Amino acid sequence: MTLLIGDIHGCYAELLDLIAAAGIGDHDDILAVGDLLDRGPEGPQVFEFFHSRPLTFSIMGNHERKHLRSARGELSPAPSQRITKKQLGDRYADWLAFVATLPRHCEFPDALVVHGFWEPGVPLAQQRDNVVIGAMSGEKYLEKRYGSPWYQHYDGPKKLIVGHHDYCRNGQPLVFQDRVYGIDTGCVYGGRLTGLLLPEWRFVSVPARADHWAATRREYPEIFPTGRGE
Repeated sequence: MTLLIGDIHGCYAELLDLIAAAGIGDHDDILAVGDLLDRGPEGPQVFEFFHSRPLTFSIMGNHERKHLRSARGELSPAPSQRITKKQLGDRYADWLAFVATLPRHCEFPDALVVHGFWEPGVPLAQQRDNVVIGAMSGEKYLEKRYGSPWYQHYDGPKKLIVGHHDYCRNGQPLVFQDRVYGIDTGCVYGGRLTGLLLPEWRFVSVPARADHWAATRREYPEIFPTGRGE
């Protein structure tokens, strides 16, 4: 059995709640769709879990990509990356090394998994990084080129599982025409953490324990003097 997990964003308590609710044992696989850290309170614990537990994997999300790019000096770190760096302390270099190993997609017999989006008419190997990983530039590119939501144009060879956006904003995952499954349900903002069990294609979900991003902003007044921001 494999449990696919939507955007965790440092919500370790909810991660453990979801694993328990799904009945995952030591011999079951766990795959995250990316955005493991940033914004939540327990990034170090989430990192340690994915770094050390056997049969536990992740693909790269846009937040992992931001950490790598800011470490290379390609962009300035966003506030959430600055907070994660403070949370991890001496382990930040280990986090960067771990993130650098993450693939941009995963494939199952009946499903593809990417963090972000999909461009129609483009084979998986030729998809743009900023599209499948979910960068803002990739989203703007798709909006400009296709107008309507990207998932309405999905034409891949298998069902597609993504994270990145809480599309429904009501605690429920997106299911579009039984072809696209969006499993980010906004846990770090006080929503829910959602998983998808394969090969059953069964959803499992647990409520967030708090609006963690609001609380995290208040804890770092040197970054958010008013407790507000992104």
